[in-house]
Amino acid sequence: MYLLGIDVGTGGTRALILDERGRVAASATEEHEAFASAQIGWAEQNPEDWWRACSLAIRKALAGAGLSGGSIACVGFSGQMHGAVMLDKGDQVVRPALIWCDVRTAEECAEFTLKVGADRLIRLTCNPALPNFTLTKFLWVRRHEPGQWKRVRSVMLPKDYVRFRLTGERATDVADASGTLLLDVAGRRWSREILQAAEIEESLLPGLFESPEICGQVSPAGASASGLKTGTPVVAGAGDQAAGATGMGIVAPGAVSVTIGTSGVVFAATGKPSLDPEGRLHTFCHAVPGRWHVMGVTQAAGLSLRWFRDHFGAGSDDGRDPYDRLAEEASAVPAGSDGLLWAPYLMGERTPHLDPHARGALIGLTASHTRGHVIRAILEGVAYSLKDSFTLFSEMGVPVHSIRLGGGGARSALWRQIQADVYNHEVEIVEAEEGAAYGAAILAGVGAGRWKSVDDACSDVVRVARRVAPQPAVAVRMNAGYEAYRRMYGAISSVIKSGSQ
Repeated sequence: MYLLGIDVGTGGTRALILDERGRVAASATEEHEAFASAQIGWAEQNPEDWWRACSLAIRKALAGAGLSGGSIACVGFSGQMHGAVMLDKGDQVVRPALIWCDVRTAEECAEFTLKVGADRLIRLTCNPALPNFTLTKFLWVRRHEPGQWKRVRSVMLPKDYVRFRLTGERATDVADASGTLLLDVAGRRWSREILQAAEIEESLLPGLFESPEICGQVSPAGASASGLKTGTPVVAGAGDQAAGATGMGIVAPGAVSVTIGTSGVVFAATGKPSLDPEGRLHTFCHAVPGRWHVMGVTQAAGLSLRWFRDHFGAGSDDGRDPYDRLAEEASAVPAGSDGLLWAPYLMGERTPHLDPHARGALIGLTASHTRGHVIRAILEGVAYSLKDSFTLFSEMGVPVHSIRLGGGGARSALWRQIQADVYNHEVEIVEAEEGAAYGAAILAGVGAGRWKSVDDACSDVVRVARRVAPQPAVAVRMNAGYEAYRRMYGAISSVIKSGSQ
């Protein structure tokens, strides 16, 4: 039995084929056209380009594995969240999709929050209105492009448009739908109250499914484009964060992942919809039926290190990975960076501040500090920012039994140790961190009956490769550094505000 996971990302679509033991038989990625940004804060992509990339990636993956389309038992989808895809009565794309990083809707967010009430909005959806969320994008199009909005007969999320092209079915999963601001997250259903307040008909929305539930099958047209076999079952799948966490085995309450890419995400599985009344964390449905997750985000986690590399270099080029050279410089500096602190607010901040105007800062510089100090301060500052999510978990009573690391932060031995020391908790690294496409393939396996549940699947195929324990004396020093770090935001904000007056 072979399983296909498809991840419709921002930069490209990845197709990954698993065998029944959870081993990767082949994978392939096809890049997307760059997203368009006509104004600052705008980001749009052509959904038809996602479908083009998906079809090519599937064919490449099948060829790489030496398989025919008939060898695939089931297909699972993952993808970028929050995007707004709009189709007309002929199922043609009305306008380019506003994607997750499009933040033009601040006015719509404020007005909708005022209309519903901030507290009631969080009670109904478990989340505040943020410019990233899908509903606010629909409201923007309705206000600024009324002619286009009048043509809209159905709406969907990015991965769901690609699945629509593959199957002809309008469907989504509760995990991805949680990021629309249209879902009653606690009840795992569309919120009638929100739809009424937004003046949006439920008939526009796709059908709701649990992530491992079969919601369609490959159509003749989809088979012709992709090389898959007509009739191959397709499960609902999940948004990229929930699918990626599934691929790392973060499915039971107490399991937490920390993934550092451009941004940083702390993801905790929960047995109930744990709610932050201030909306500093996202509360979404999990890809596991009957479970939820809470999630904190640092906007510029890995981006902080990339920013330093791009503007200040990575040292002399000796053929090694530039990030390895940066880590080597930082490793010569003692933990705590001799008092140097980094605030990673290069793109504002989401958790815990919800402040798009936050700004980065390097505080505590002396003449004795070196490049290595600055690099290590960046690594530590990002870890401190991620620890903010753990602090909120503690306030909310969210259990943390195990922590698994993913992304670039998991590939650096120094950053792994820094995180263990900052969190004062053992951290784990899994054998195969293959991202959201791997989780989507696992969900397909559950839908196909290879595993009875998502828990059984993860227990069978997700294995820990190594563990890193915190260093007790260093953890004490890191805790003192974290307390100093927490005082930085208020000081930076006051300076920024006074400077703008």
